[in-house]
Amino acid sequence: MLACQVEHTIAEPRSYLEASTHLGWKSAMDKEIQALLENGTWDIVSLPSGKKPIGCKWVYKAKHRADGNLERLKAKLVVRGFTQKAGIDYAETFSPVVKMTTKRALLSVAVKRGRKVHQLDVNNVFLHGNLHEGIYMQMP
Repeated sequence: MLACQVEHTIAEPRSYLEASTHLGWKSAMDKEIQALLENGTWDIVSLPSGKKPIGCKWVYKAKHRADGNLERLKAKLVVRGFTQKAGIDYAETFSPVVKMTTKRALLSVAVKRGRKVHQLDVNNVFLHGNLHEGIYMQMP
């Protein structure tokens, strides 16, 4: 007897307007905003003269389990940093990224030593980091 795999798919919205009509996506956006507020990610202030705010946008992703079933809906609020100019809007950038070969090496060592491996899904991308200059984002 063959087991039938049922895949529950949901369309990922292309805009806030589209997402705001769906309770699941609205809930995901609420969770993201709540996490940003709890982390003290920003302060709402008046824009100083001579400063330009950076725009932002929502990015939506439907997360699925290995069996194809929908696990949850995830919404991230991202800054449109690509509009900034080096030397004018910022001096340097640093983003620690783990290469795939490093991940494979760590997993290989864990397997050989019989260690347990756990997956961590980050709820919010604005977790750490101190900025030394003021950055102003338009309100979502």
